[in-house]
Amino acid sequence: MTIRQSALVILVASIAILGAAFAFQYIGGLAPCVLCLYQRVPYAAAIAIAVLAWALADRPAVAGTLIALAGIGFMIGAGVGVFHVGVEQHWWEGTAACGSTLGAAGTVEELRSRLLAQPIVRCDQVAWSLIGISMAGYNVLLSLALAAFAAHTARCALVTRP
Repeated sequence: MTIRQSALVILVASIAILGAAFAFQYIGGLAPCVLCLYQRVPYAAAIAIAVLAWALADRPAVAGTLIALAGIGFMIGAGVGVFHVGVEQHWWEGTAACGSTLGAAGTVEELRSRLLAQPIVRCDQVAWSLIGISMAGYNVLLSLALAAFAAHTARCALVTRP
């Protein structure tokens, strides 16, 4: 597989995963918690990185380095996903932002309007699961698979063969 094809795989996979997350949110009505939102960031970054790697595929060292950066991003996403699974399973507590995305309010009226306008989504409650695996769990699996793919691609691009 060429570096350009590998960048395309990462691009399409990242778009599909983000698209699925948005579909669950906007079509399925599952509002994301703050940890869910954090898990989307590596995919958004990978989209930009994959486009650059695809465009710079004629420079294997640069494209390989970009793919490696995407792989690091996927590992970070997997780490956030593992943390989120732990919060869901009550192995540890979530962040201070888990359960509330309201921020500080200046007045009681402002706080009241924010409370009424925004659903509070807790990080420690599984909103959806399939065969006992939550969306955060699937994110871990997908992130690790993409990280392994990116590492293999980067290694192939960066290792010069005689």
